[in-house]
Amino acid sequence: MSFWEKLLNAVGGTAGNALSAVVEAIRTLFEGDPETRRKVAFSVAIIALSAKMAKADGVVTENEVNAFREIFEFPPDQAKNVARLYNLARQDVAGYEAYAEKLSSLCVTCAKNCPVLEDVLDGLFHIAKADGLIHEKEMAFLQHIAQIFHMSEQRFEQIMARHVSAGRDPYKVLGVSPQDDFTTIRRRYHGLVYENHPDRLISRGVPEEFHLIANERMAALNAAYAEIEKERRAA
Repeated sequence: MSFWEKLLNAVGGTAGNALSAVVEAIRTLFEGDPETRRKVAFSVAIIALSAKMAKADGVVTENEVNAFREIFEFPPDQAKNVARLYNLARQDVAGYEAYAEKLSSLCVTCAKNCPVLEDVLDGLFHIAKADGLIHEKEMAFLQHIAQIFHMSEQRFEQIMARHVSAGRDPYKVLGVSPQDDFTTIRRRYHGLVYENHPDRLISRGVPEEFHLIANERMAALNAAYAEIEKERRAA
């Protein structure tokens, strides 16, 4: 039996209390297997919050569904189980705030700027921008999620800068200031490259299928650094 089947059998079919049932099922079913628990918690967070975000602008587009599939691959024989969990989250009486609060507690740490929760937010941004733009209600949703995740405003702006292409500020992408010297900027860039290496993501419980987001993130970091380097050399 797959962990999806184990999880959904423990949850049952009632949408009204899906949140509490899912969280309790993860705690108990995978108590002795912290690595699997982290992976399942991350996956559930992406599924549940994606379902909630799909309702933020009132329209679920095919592009958004495809974007979800891009960052969350699963075996074809598990499609029905994943769809069932997605629908439970969408119909649950609990709001997205409750999902964010409960599911964040299942991640590696709930400390400020937790990297696992940043990974979740990156995935949600990827889905939100799939139809060509991020609706203002979706942006408000993402910003509130970041607050619930105890993410600083500066870190949220850094993540947002990676996804909003219009007028992208390379300094915000790297989390540095135009007043910083180039040595400081280069050190920051290399630190971010190390932090966001795919092996680091896997070690903190992010499923291997999330490589698309990791690649997008690295591309944004590289482009921002190259732009700043070119600017400084021309000065």
